[in-house]
Amino acid sequence: MRILGLDPGVAIVGFGIIGINNGNMHAISYGAIRTPPHDAMEKRLLTISNNISEILSIHQPDVCAIEALFFSKNVKTAMQVSQARGVLLCNLAQKNIPVYDYSPTTIKQCLIGHGMAEKKQVQFMTKELLNLKKVPSPDDVADALAVAICHHHSVQFK
Repeated sequence: MRILGLDPGVAIVGFGIIGINNGNMHAISYGAIRTPPHDAMEKRLLTISNNISEILSIHQPDVCAIEALFFSKNVKTAMQVSQARGVLLCNLAQKNIPVYDYSPTTIKQCLIGHGMAEKKQVQFMTKELLNLKKVPSPDDVADALAVAICHHHSVQFK
């Protein structure tokens, strides 16, 4: 099984694909889709769409786990990230890939054991669980892998 994890954003979309073989996880591919800040929003969304489409075609994930949006104050940022998330969801729907949402608290609970874990703890556990030499960067990439790991653990418990 291949699980695609996504951490949506406009400037950076983190992605991580993990493979599951006999219950063991391993990283297949991970990275960041970056958009230039000076580009118009529609061009940035097109860049995200083209890149995620290519990732889906190359890696053919079975499912996608995506971090749910959480914003308490900045409405403008929330709207922009929501637009990027919509582009990601549309591409996933075109490929008939099932999507599962996980809140940041749920991801932390799944990887660390409590929902108030610090980002560094989640990054360290992601590195350890996938037997990586170093924590993936930027943070969005580590977060995307963490979402994929969370989905794998959640499915095991269901």
